[in-house]
Amino acid sequence: MKKLIYLPLLNLCLISCNPTPQPVDLSENSFTQFIDSTEMTNNFYDNTETYKLTVKELTVEGEIANPGKVDFSTLPRHSVIVKETLLDSAGKDKFIGAYRYDGYSLFDILEKRIPQKVNAEEFNPIIDMFAEIENDRGEKVVFSWGEIYYPNILHRILIADGVSRIVPSKTKDVWDLPVVSKVVAGNDLIAERNISSPVKITVRSFPKSFKVIKGLSPMFSGRIILIDKGNPVSTLVDYSPVAKEVTYNTIFYGRGKGIHSTEPFTGIMLKDAIARAYPVSRENLRKGIMCISAEDGYRAAFSYSEIFNRNDQQEFLLVGTGPGEDGGLFRIFPAGDFFSDRAIKSVNEIHLEY
Repeated sequence: MKKLIYLPLLNLCLISCNPTPQPVDLSENSFTQFIDSTEMTNNFYDNTETYKLTVKELTVEGEIANPGKVDFSTLPRHSVIVKETLLDSAGKDKFIGAYRYDGYSLFDILEKRIPQKVNAEEFNPIIDMFAEIENDRGEKVVFSWGEIYYPNILHRILIADGVSRIVPSKTKDVWDLPVVSKVVAGNDLIAERNISSPVKITVRSFPKSFKVIKGLSPMFSGRIILIDKGNPVSTLVDYSPVAKEVTYNTIFYGRGKGIHSTEPFTGIMLKDAIARAYPVSRENLRKGIMCISAEDGYRAAFSYSEIFNRNDQQEFLLVGTGPGEDGGLFRIFPAGDFFSDRAIKSVNEIHLEY
């Protein structure tokens, strides 16, 4: 976001060489800012006023060694641009507006909160953790730890304290503005996780135990059991006959071992393979947390939304292998992740919880 404070020489140049922009709104609910209403720059996202959103005290608790209140004054600011759509009463998409939100990323808010996993003795990696955010009305949304810290593009999940409309140049449509802080999930297609007035973040690990067999080789699982809130609902033994394979070129790089390969991955979108078992709903989009486990007990957590509700087309792939191949029959490829740690081999179960 452009600031009103510039170097003196640049100020003189703007005054003498360029048209004067519209006056800055210095009212109580607006930030002091540069408003490029005459489009002097190529930035489309600073053309309207930015309004302050009322922020309530936010605390962090759960499976961390240092719980407590969030001090926003110590955190850097970030911006995301979003086209917000919600589900209406009939379950259809309803567009509500296009905005730039400014605020503090969940990445930075949790960066110095030291994980203290309740299941660390069984499974020490952090990739089965997630963050649950609750607002002042008791509404809750979840984000997986990998969704916060592993994506190719960081700082896309904000606690927003400022908002600006992105107004179409021809229609001049003016969208309604929120007035209180909100969670903003920048990679979500349907913005059901963008709840208002967050007050608490609770860090958890996925609440299920798995038998861990370190060094299992060869490793193979001939089916995936799909489980919804503890109840098996389906079994996956092959690709859906209507699913279309796609190929992603990638640099496959692990957080611990570094480069694995530069070979492409070919498979079908995971959401297409499991959609019948886990249909889209407001509850799933907001609170659904999934755990994908392997035959050896390795596992990772994924929010329902990051699998089913992306707007960046960096989908999770379900990759099939040859019969009896070590690491088969199915693997997960997380195209949106920088690291390969959530690429699960020999998938044997997928769990959905709330």
